Amino acid sequence: MSRVYNFSAGPAVLPEEVLKEAAEEMLDYKGSGMSVMEMSHRSKVYDTIIKEAEADLRELMNIPDNYKVLFLQGGASQQFAMIPMNLMKNRKAAYIVTGQWAKKAYQEAKIYGDAVEAASSADGTFSYIPDCSDLAIPEDADYVYICENNTIYGTKFKTLPNTKGHTLVADVSSCFLSEPVDVSKYGVIYGGVQKNIGPAGVVIVIIREDLITEDTLPGTPTMLKYKIHADAQSLYNTPPAYGIYICGKVFKWIKKMGGLSAMKEHNEKKAAILYDFLDESKLFKGTVRKEDRSLMNVPFVTGSEELDAKFVKEAKEAGFENLKGHRSVGGMRASIYNAMPIEGVEKLVAFMREFEKNNG
Repeated sequence: MSRVYNFSAGPAVLPEEVLKEAAEEMLDYKGSGMSVMEMSHRSKVYDTIIKEAEADLRELMNIPDNYKVLFLQGGASQQFAMIPMNLMKNRKAAYIVTGQWAKKAYQEAKIYGDAVEAASSADGTFSYIPDCSDLAIPEDADYVYICENNTIYGTKFKTLPNTKGHTLVADVSSCFLSEPVDVSKYGVIYGGVQKNIGPAGVVIVIIREDLITEDTLPGTPTMLKYKIHADAQSLYNTPPAYGIYICGKVFKWIKKMGGLSAMKEHNEKKAAILYDFLDESKLFKGTVRKEDRSLMNVPFVTGSEELDAKFVKEAKEAGFENLKGHRSVGGMRASIYNAMPIEGVEKLVAFMREFEKNNG
């Protein structure tokens, strides 16, 4: 069977050559006589895999030496608790709520201290990014939190908020490695890998060393302390070993593609094809304010629930998978991550034109 064009928001499309390489190594990784899935995480072979993955990520993102890279489990959602447990020394933090995941992180933080909603775009169904140039951030806030790219609503921070000297914490799950990033602007930058980098089950946390301390909130479980994982170089317990191995392959693929600048160019080109069509279409409409549009997740609607459902059904029959919008918003959403080829977007737009002609 031929591969479909997979527009899923995550777990999502991975580079075909990475999957082929993993398939070739499935039974015997580089002459070890076993699969990476079967080998000890304490073995020399695996040690090389995880260290190389970290080195490649550091190179791709130009990560400063005073930041640790942690490969953890529990997905981005576990970080919603881990961040306040480790960083909320004054029991205060400011959250910018621009979608469902930022809202969940904010609600979780309220369990551990005084989480303040510094800004929100809930009034416009999260269809825009609020102005964050002059927020009322409490003096004693331990950090300011954002979800940088909103998977469900298709918005992206193009300018980071003015944190007024406070540590910035960012969930970048759905824009991870999609463009160059200045890591030094963040205290913590983290993301689940299942959208742009690898299989579900790994979350990568890049954290400035001064934020990693013994001083966590009382009752913080050992497994949720950054220091434990940092001191053990992500090997305190058995890590998601196979997932990290695939991430490592994707890092090498991105390097081969020309790094993050080349990736950004590739992603801008893809997104423009779809957004340009949405802007001229009589039937389909994008749902996000133009200046806040994501390069990764593109939500759109026809204005009729019946037509939306018909479109999703016919698109699936034509080999375009997972175009149904998130259950909380309906409509459609095309997630066009790094590994989505340009022709996938071109073919989708051709299909949308045809659909419009027949249903306009």
